[in-house]
Amino acid sequence: MRNIDTRSGLLGFFVAKGYAVARKRRAVLQRRLAVTILSVFWLALAVVPLAGNKKKKEEYGLSFSTEIAAPENEVLQAVQAVVEDGIIEGSFEYNKDKYIEHGNATDSSPLFPPWKDPGTVFYKVRTKVLAPANFKETRDEGTLAVRYVVQSRDAGRTILRIDAVFAEDFRRTVHASDGSVESAEYKDIQDHVDALELQKSQAQEGESHRQQELARQALERKSEEDEAVALASAQTSVQSLEKHVEDLRRQAERVVKAPGAQLKSAPFHTASNLRSLDAGTEVVIVVATPYWYGVETEDGQHGWIHHEQLEPLP
Repeated sequence: MRNIDTRSGLLGFFVAKGYAVARKRRAVLQRRLAVTILSVFWLALAVVPLAGNKKKKEEYGLSFSTEIAAPENEVLQAVQAVVEDGIIEGSFEYNKDKYIEHGNATDSSPLFPPWKDPGTVFYKVRTKVLAPANFKETRDEGTLAVRYVVQSRDAGRTILRIDAVFAEDFRRTVHASDGSVESAEYKDIQDHVDALELQKSQAQEGESHRQQELARQALERKSEEDEAVALASAQTSVQSLEKHVEDLRRQAERVVKAPGAQLKSAPFHTASNLRSLDAGTEVVIVVATPYWYGVETEDGQHGWIHHEQLEPLP
């Protein structure tokens, strides 16, 4: 009876041990299968996007160069402003970002060879950038550098060249740009140039208005002086007064030349027409500028006529 129990115990022991070994082997196989599936999954994530979005080799590293219709000094001002704003357009570290911030203006960068050709060179550099977008195969932290070269072509045209590269800190690998940074930085520079051109145009227009105001004030002073002389003459002779009044009338009044003229709303050829004036129409000069007269018609309407379209009273 004891032998039977012993055999039963041994049999139970070996069966239990077999089950334990089987469970252990099954757990090992499950772990190996999970690792294999996870590896394939990450490989798919890494490879598929690269295959779908991979750019042709020749699309990377092309230097950006363009001609801007502005003098060199204006382009230099615009580039200086963009370099010092600390923003690198056309790239980002994370999808929520619009651009890369905290770039620094520098005099040089080891990521570019020394510039030996004519022109003024600027650099904007940002360190510790994590895999910036629009650079070829970036997967590490490193330095992003942008170089701007400004060259004068003639008095009104300037050549602008922009290059951008990214260098990894660990592998020291330099990655070429696909042109996104260069294009975005150029747009920012062009916006600054347009703003400078607008300021210059407004300054010229303001100077023109100032000259017109000075001419009007001069005419007023002359009119006051003439009136003072007329008053003094009136005290001595009525005849002299009448003659002086006639002189003033001739100075202030004009007649429209043939075949007639347009009464303008402003002292410009492109200004809108208020009305047509027939030849021989008399007008009174209210404001005089070098080329235009501000006049009043017989019925009290005010406007502008070019001085070549008027002649003195007969």
